[in-house]
Amino acid sequence: MSNVPPPSGPLAANPLTRAVLEIDEYAAGLGWDRPARLFALVDTARLREQEPGLAAQLGLDEETDTTEAATLTPIEQDELPAGTPLDEFLATIAWPDAVVGCALTVERLMLPPSAEDSVPQNLSEKQLAAWVAKHPDRQEVRMTVAVLRDGSREAAVRLREKDSPTDVLTGADLVPGLAEALSATFAD
Repeated sequence: MSNVPPPSGPLAANPLTRAVLEIDEYAAGLGWDRPARLFALVDTARLREQEPGLAAQLGLDEETDTTEAATLTPIEQDELPAGTPLDEFLATIAWPDAVVGCALTVERLMLPPSAEDSVPQNLSEKQLAAWVAKHPDRQEVRMTVAVLRDGSREAAVRLREKDSPTDVLTGADLVPGLAEALSATFAD
């Protein structure tokens, strides 16, 4: 497990958006062509109170400014198993009560909406992936999606061709399918 360093860019208004941007910047620092990464989100103040040793190990033992809004600390989990489809892996996760949310960063190829009409019908997933990989208008993107137990969600999307912290798109509904899959990891 590793703590994700705070972002060097401007801070977002709410803790979940800040956490998503921290994770996005962390992933950007690792470069492209990386496997998916999973993070637990924990309440920073609660972590300091209940697990001071772990908080110190993660560099969170200093007191925060009391005027600062509640913060979330992303803690990277073990590497995802190679060869296991992401949806199958996510279906195996159960989080302890101390985890208030989770996040995932994953790279994918996507096509612009203008290419939707040219997608061949009746392709298997593997055939469709190969077709998209060869399409001249494909875009490589890194998506970071986070959800909280209370249903809150946030996402950040970064295009490889515009790999800059100032060109990261954020929003709650950018990657709804992945947000739903992450939310399901908190279902009883």
